[in-house]
Amino acid sequence: MMPPLLPPFYFGSVEHLALLARHPRVVIDLGGHYERQSYRTRTSIVGPNGPQSLNVHIARASGTRPPLHAIGLSYTETWPQQHMHAVRSAYGQAPWAIHYLDAIEEVLLARHERLVDLLLATMRLALKWTGARTELELRHEHVADTSGLHDLRDTLHPKRALPAGLHAVGPYPQVFADRHGFVPRMSVIDLACNAGPAIGTILRGSAQ
Repeated sequence: MMPPLLPPFYFGSVEHLALLARHPRVVIDLGGHYERQSYRTRTSIVGPNGPQSLNVHIARASGTRPPLHAIGLSYTETWPQQHMHAVRSAYGQAPWAIHYLDAIEEVLLARHERLVDLLLATMRLALKWTGARTELELRHEHVADTSGLHDLRDTLHPKRALPAGLHAVGPYPQVFADRHGFVPRMSVIDLACNAGPAIGTILRGSAQ
């Protein structure tokens, strides 16, 4: 299997982690450009009122397109605390949340200077939950030569259908399923808090 080529992502959807779980090596393009409303700065959870997007605030001069590794984070608003409050509200009653919430809070409130530092911290935390030993090969320059790689940088996107060959994960138990039914393509936070130690088994099973 060709190693996937991906941008860094904020925690990642369950499909991101299923992809990582089936590959020993994944190439992460840190030199690509920022894209609004992408997984680079957002993840989605299911709260009492339904799906909710959590968006990272970046510091970027208007009209410029710096590489991802040069983008800083903005803390003029308390978005890390808001994200953590939303996660606790969504998963406070989830069966396995107590095992994950403190680690999520530690990453969110660490006050990273650069966007990529936050993204990589969330990705590594999510990988730890899955038990996968996937190597994240970081490329600091934009990857132009994609030979030998499965380029998913633009196709794995929250507002687009899943790329060919990548299957949706689930259904699995969700804490508000009685209100909203099963909501697919959520953050790995959703799967971890709801499924606990079964997270790796569910992800690897979806990759078959």
